[in-house]
Amino acid sequence: MELKKVNWDLLGIVTSVACAIHCALLPIVLTSLPLFGIEIIHNKRFELFMILLAFLIGAFSLLRGYLYKHHQLKPLIVFSLGILFLLSKQIWHKWEIVLLVPAVILIVYGHLLNNKTCQLRHNADSDTTDGIILPVDSLKQKVV
Repeated sequence: MELKKVNWDLLGIVTSVACAIHCALLPIVLTSLPLFGIEIIHNKRFELFMILLAFLIGAFSLLRGYLYKHHQLKPLIVFSLGILFLLSKQIWHKWEIVLLVPAVILIVYGHLLNNKTCQLRHNADSDTTDGIILPVDSLKQKVV
């Protein structure tokens, strides 16, 4: 049985969107949770856990793409700006939604850029031999 490879960019996007849903929609939709003793709406530990999870998955994915595939800083910079917005919403609570929207957009865009540049690099690495694998000796032909 072969395990599928994990698409870390997709996982990072899902985590970021889950964080956005938690921060934006949960207070509106589930205002009755404290009646049942469940307090995750403005729970500092839960919010910091979500930010840490988004950061760890994103850092792993984007650093892996940077180091082993595309060597471009743009996805890392975009992602880092998103994380900074996400952290700044923890400091300036009045601006939570205003800071959350660009945070999620930048984090998701960083993952999409990373995924795209990894795929472009993968396509560039696979020769133009239309999937034909040539022996090494046949590639060293002398030009007459």
